[in-house]
Amino acid sequence: QLHLVESGGGLVQPGGSLRLSCAASGPTLEDYAIGWFRQTPGKERKEVSCISNGTVGLNFLESVEGRFSISRDNAKKTVYLERKSLKSEDTGTYYCAARLDVCNLFERQYPYWGPGSQVTFSS
Repeated sequence: QLHLVESGGGLVQPGGSLRLSCAASGPTLEDYAIGWFRQTPGKERKEVSCISNGTVGLNFLESVEGRFSISRDNAKKTVYLERKSLKSEDTGTYYCAARLDVCNLFERQYPYWGPGSQVTFSS
């Protein structure tokens, strides 16, 4: 069974950059699509970016276009979410999730989830 753990969250300043990592253990990662989801208090969890079992990355939120990029290193079993020019709306708990093959917009289609990593803006 695939296990996922996020890392790289913490305090950030407006305009700053931060890289989140999603490390996998268990089966080979290359067969899975990995999605990054964000949840803020009182709001539903939304998919931010996803990378398929190949190398095609997608951003699902217009607000992150040009600022977020997703990549994967199958040898290290890790997927990265590079985030720059951060805004207050980028705060929240970031989760990575996995499903076989290709990306999907619906979180219920992802059977494997990490525990989440918190990103907070410093004042």
